[in-house]
Amino acid sequence: MFLLEGKREFVNEVLETIELDEIRDSLVGISGVNGLSTEQRKRLTIAVELVSNPSIIFMDEPTSGLDARATAIVMRAVKNVADTGRTVVCTIHQPSIDIFEAFDELMLMKRGGELIYAGPVGHHSCEVIKYFQAIPGVPRIKEKYNPSTWMLEVTSTSMEVQLGADFAQMYRESSMWKDKDMVVKRLSTPVPGTTDLHFATQFPQKFREQFKACLWKQCLSYWRTPSYNLVRFVFITFSCFFFGALFWQQGNINHINDQQSLFTILGCMYGIALFTGINSCQSVMPFISIERSVVYRERFAGMYSPWAYSFARVAMEIPYVLMQVVLFMLIAYPMIGYAWTAAKFFWFMYTMVCTLLCFVYMGMVVVSFTPNIQVAFVLSSMFYTLQNLMSGFIMPAPQIPRWWIWFYYVSPMLWALRVLFTTQFGDYDDMMIDVFGETKSVPAFMKDYFGFRRDLLPLAAVVLAAFPILLAVLFGYNISKLNFQR
Repeated sequence: MFLLEGKREFVNEVLETIELDEIRDSLVGISGVNGLSTEQRKRLTIAVELVSNPSIIFMDEPTSGLDARATAIVMRAVKNVADTGRTVVCTIHQPSIDIFEAFDELMLMKRGGELIYAGPVGHHSCEVIKYFQAIPGVPRIKEKYNPSTWMLEVTSTSMEVQLGADFAQMYRESSMWKDKDMVVKRLSTPVPGTTDLHFATQFPQKFREQFKACLWKQCLSYWRTPSYNLVRFVFITFSCFFFGALFWQQGNINHINDQQSLFTILGCMYGIALFTGINSCQSVMPFISIERSVVYRERFAGMYSPWAYSFARVAMEIPYVLMQVVLFMLIAYPMIGYAWTAAKFFWFMYTMVCTLLCFVYMGMVVVSFTPNIQVAFVLSSMFYTLQNLMSGFIMPAPQIPRWWIWFYYVSPMLWALRVLFTTQFGDYDDMMIDVFGETKSVPAFMKDYFGFRRDLLPLAAVVLAAFPILLAVLFGYNISKLNFQR
């Protein structure tokens, strides 16, 4: 309890230091759309790094893209951080006088990365000005001129050519460089009797705690982004009533008397599984794309294992997919007229859950190994096409060319249709229908035409469940190994 209170107090201290305490309950939102402003986001980024209580903080252009007022606010926050005793290292291009003179030390590099100055800035930049004006031929700074602008002008490549000087070589020959070199050697030499710092684990928390933290974060993210799940629930509700009205009581076995009526209801199953799956895949992709940049940063910072995030992310989808399927089973299932037996109801629900999870995880996988959302949408369209063609419904297995049959067996839609078809109609051995001029039982027709056999139902059920698991692991692997922000 004491540790928890201590952590909360430290977080409050960080919020006050970065001057975010007044907006502590605000949603971050999407940049340029809603939520925090640009300078507030920059200060929040600083605050996130401060939570780990580092002794040194690196900031890459914290004032870029900000106006004068926003820049002043961010730099005030940076100054507050420095006042806490931490070392702040910033890269800033063309700073104003106030920003430049707010720093204690300056490291100036010319093109190519060679160091030409590393030392104190001084009051009103006096130390920097004194160093460069001591070089023969360097023009003196004008009154009220920005020292940083003057410094960049007099150390430019053209000025080096004009003076016939090498500023990097001059710095290496200066007493300032020799003093810095001695300090570096002294600080980099271990104290006798000491050993290298070693941590027993890569992360400060166990995997279980990381998973719980990531899962809680996902819960909050879903709760604060109602539009994402609202789209899915609106679509599934509309689809339920649409399919229910279009195929009203067509699933009743008494309405099946020939191949056309059987194809109609089988097509209904195929359409439900495919179109609801496509919608789920399309809905999750933008959400993952936006979140991915945050994950990259937090993974680089070592906040948690990528696998903890990935497992939390895929686990968070399960209850929402279950709710979608429950909606379907309560609305469309009775409207279409499928059999109300416990076994058939369970198998239909099981198949829909596995199928939707498969499509959702496929969307997550595609986003995780593509550089941007546009490429992900193109690849997902190809996935939909292949699922459509290789599901075994449009082109049954006996008609698929031998060199394509391997893709038929790795299609998730195939195994979904196997379970749906055989569980709903595979046990009507006494039900005879007229098919293509012959009289056959429904199970016999599905076996001859589609290659679907009820005795393979356990295998189909296991394979169908394996697809979401495999895709979830693949998503975790991509998140842990790939980075498209380098």
